[in-house]
Amino acid sequence: MREDLFEEDDERACLSLAHWPFDAEHLDRLKPTWRTLVQTFLVSPEGQGLEQFLRQETLASKKIYPPQPLRLLELLDPENAHVVILGQDPYHGKSQAEGLAFSVAKGVRTPPSLLNIFKELERDLNQPRPQTFDASLMPWVQRGVFLLNHVLSVEEGQAASHISRGWEGLTNAILTQLIRQAGPRVFMLWGAQAQKQFSALMALQPRGVQEEPNRLVLLANHPSPLSALRGDAPFMGCGHFSKAQNWLKDRGVSLSWSLQV
Repeated sequence: MREDLFEEDDERACLSLAHWPFDAEHLDRLKPTWRTLVQTFLVSPEGQGLEQFLRQETLASKKIYPPQPLRLLELLDPENAHVVILGQDPYHGKSQAEGLAFSVAKGVRTPPSLLNIFKELERDLNQPRPQTFDASLMPWVQRGVFLLNHVLSVEEGQAASHISRGWEGLTNAILTQLIRQAGPRVFMLWGAQAQKQFSALMALQPRGVQEEPNRLVLLANHPSPLSALRGDAPFMGCGHFSKAQNWLKDRGVSLSWSLQV
């Protein structure tokens, strides 16, 4: 799969009926576990409502990002997801969102939250920041970092515009699968929304799953400039990258946070 999703053709730069991500051809690209989960979701009332909403928005010529909202599920199966990072919803500027939480496509200026992630990575592991227009987190995904947003689409220029439209049913099912999947696995929960979602799903699990010893949960504020330095658990200085790396290493999993391919 190409790393650069975005072409001059405007139809391919955003969600379109000509390249609908929920048809059989696109669903066949998903990793088997995720394909079954998505197919089950799509026939549910919540899934049907979401698809109808997205079709109506697309037919109304609204620009919806990213062009492939299920892209992450094509790239990384639950067995190989060693770290899970939860985001909120995609970036809402043209050609920014690439279907991976916090990540932006190549050639797009680094947004403030992602810049703070790079600053903390530099402080924590002395890793140089990437170039301003080369901030895709695809190398992380290729090494087992699952970058999941709570909501998987957004209207251009309208942050959080697709909240409560149905995506939550799917992403809760995805996160539940990752919680139940045998580890070792690190969950990095940045901000109140990610922590609330994770806690709510954990409360529904049987005691054996809740007490799984092969799971590490790391909490911090969201890396947004509005919250990165605030609260009892500021993001800046949290040391999550080295903590995850060392914990996984002790359990036989090697993880590099480098953005070099």
